[in-house]
Amino acid sequence: RIIADPRKGRQEWWWCDALFMAPPVLARLSTATGNLQYLDFMNALWWDTHEFLYDKECHLFFRDKNFIVRPDGSGPREKNGQKIFWSRGNGWVMAGLVRVLQFMPEDYFFRQKFIQLLKEMAEAVCRLQHTDGLWRASLLDPDNFPAPESSGSALFCYSIAWGINNGILDRKIYLPVVENIWHGLVGCLDEAGRLGWVQLPADGARIVKESESMEYGTGAFLMAGSEIIKFQ
Repeated sequence: RIIADPRKGRQEWWWCDALFMAPPVLARLSTATGNLQYLDFMNALWWDTHEFLYDKECHLFFRDKNFIVRPDGSGPREKNGQKIFWSRGNGWVMAGLVRVLQFMPEDYFFRQKFIQLLKEMAEAVCRLQHTDGLWRASLLDPDNFPAPESSGSALFCYSIAWGINNGILDRKIYLPVVENIWHGLVGCLDEAGRLGWVQLPADGARIVKESESMEYGTGAFLMAGSEIIKFQ
């Protein structure tokens, strides 16, 4: 029904989190049925959303239209004047990229575009990693919310580790990054094994507390671990 009455990607997936939610399902459906129409449909919507929300200067995604900075420089800004990019939102996008690539044929015409995007984003986010291995809720204004944020960090860890394991990201460059992330994430576990420092549901960066935990944070942590355990 969605394919029969399609809308543009920027209408169907108008917030960056949606790139984790919907595209991997369509990629899996294409694999399960052997029907490329699902993959082609996903591809068309993905790149329209990309054109809408991706900042080609910073190689990061705005959360939605309310955060976009226009070509003339107008639009919302952080307290320090930087563009507003949410850590977990970009983590969702990178993890969505990985989960699409897992079910995309090696010879699919647009596969290299997805791989290039993963490389661009990995390079961009790694420049913003803190010495404790983790990221802050706001990527370009970490002082605004200075506490570590584990859910976005875990999604970055999963995505970069998958890229290493699948020969997409350079192991020599990115393995130390992932090891640092994992060390930081393990430090977010309490004595009972509960992951803390998870930002609660929101549409952007917010205050993060050590006591806060949510199932998507735990899920992201386990996803990261599922790739870490493959390292030799």
